Amino acid sequence: MSALAQPNAPRRAVELETVAMTKIFGSLVALEDVSIHVRPGTLHALLGENGAGKSTLVKCIMGFYQPTRGEVKIDGKPAVIATPRDAHAHGIGMVYQHFTLVPSLTAAENLVISRAHPPAVIDWKKEIKGLEAFLDTMPFKVPLTVPVSNLSAGEKQKLEILKQLYLDQRFLILDEPTSVLTPGEADEVLGLLRGMTEAGDLTILMISHKFREVSAYADDVTVLRRGRMIGGGKVGELSVADMSHMMIGDTKIRERAARKTFTDRPVVLEIAGLFAEDDGGIPAVKGVNLKIHGGEIVGIAGVSGNGQSTLIEVLSGQREPTEGQLFIDGADFQPVRQQMAKFKVFGLPEEPLKNAAVPRMTVAENIAFRTFDEPPIASRFGFMSPKPMRKQARDLIASYRVKTPSTEEPIENLSGGNVQRAILARELSGEVEVLIVANPCFGLDFASVSEIRSQIMDQRNRGAAVLLVSEDLDEILELADRVAVMSGGEIHYVRPIAEADRASVGMAMSGH
Repeated sequence: MSALAQPNAPRRAVELETVAMTKIFGSLVALEDVSIHVRPGTLHALLGENGAGKSTLVKCIMGFYQPTRGEVKIDGKPAVIATPRDAHAHGIGMVYQHFTLVPSLTAAENLVISRAHPPAVIDWKKEIKGLEAFLDTMPFKVPLTVPVSNLSAGEKQKLEILKQLYLDQRFLILDEPTSVLTPGEADEVLGLLRGMTEAGDLTILMISHKFREVSAYADDVTVLRRGRMIGGGKVGELSVADMSHMMIGDTKIRERAARKTFTDRPVVLEIAGLFAEDDGGIPAVKGVNLKIHGGEIVGIAGVSGNGQSTLIEVLSGQREPTEGQLFIDGADFQPVRQQMAKFKVFGLPEEPLKNAAVPRMTVAENIAFRTFDEPPIASRFGFMSPKPMRKQARDLIASYRVKTPSTEEPIENLSGGNVQRAILARELSGEVEVLIVANPCFGLDFASVSEIRSQIMDQRNRGAAVLLVSEDLDEILELADRVAVMSGGEIHYVRPIAEADRASVGMAMSGH
């Protein structure tokens, strides 16, 4: 297996086409007459909002779904792909957004057990020798004898890709391949893969939402919207504005307010010497110190799993710290409901349907969680009144453009973006002094992302101290006044955004 093709070596990259691919679920047309052509030896980007049909198309290619109509052609010939095993037999492999490796096993063990028919008795000396020979042909390597749990996120992603190449898959589908990587790791992985496509060894179909990476590494792009192919072409002939317009059509995008300038801003939120453990009793937050001024957004960047989730749980009252203190306006603060109301602390945790809502309760009930025991919803005798609760919900639904059939719809039936908007409507409906948000736009459509980022900026401009924890570095660089980097449970790097650059932030994210 040669990762770098010789001048006269036969091309090994696979050509793939979908022809009028259609998938219907009952009354829902998830995919309609989608025809794409992925040229051999290219990196082809697949763009689209949530629900645009990207996952459905990929599942039809991989054999997880059978199309209602249409077919897949491989190297110009119709291919029958009834199961993922058929896809693998045709040289098609997929690297998923979340790792599929066994953490307790070594890289070598993960590679060997990935084979369809590993030997009953494994000669590890022989296998390691063969794996080392395989890695010698690859443009990137991973340590074979180290447990996967000890590898960095970048090494795990490389191992996922190497696993597919080890299985001789020559058409790779990559689902958001850089979502858990630092900027440096992302550029390294995509650059090496681009080299393999240029060498004629590999063809890639990459699902991505990062225009920077699409523009830098893709050859062609296809855009889906509402189950249909809207357009595409060669990346060099399309601007980011062209691609984004194809994705969202005529959807109105909210204009973000200009960043207001403040002078002599007081410290509002202070995190002092904070320590906390994860569910396994292992230290996850280690001596974090951070001060956030009024009218300031401090963005905490970091690769997933470096203590950010534990920090947010402590700040939102979901986890007890083992040491340290929190202060608001210089006063001791405990994140319990009464003090949150007193100090005007509000937040949007990650995965709000799990962490900030009761899924089976109505939209109105979820919006009322902050005020259900206050007038006009609660009478002086403590009884709740549904009528003012529904009126409050209707007003906030209109103000925050929450799309819901009614105030009585279970919140779990709303789309991800509308769940976010409903929770934000609840959290931002009063005066806000401190706002704590975590990955607020993960997995949302373009319009929802713009709306939510605008709401965050509005609160900052009104003088709130905003702590933004995000694994999307572009989001932090766009919104934050200062950036802090969390790695290994500690904050090593704090800079004004004007003094921070992608490369230095990326280095700090990787622990350097």
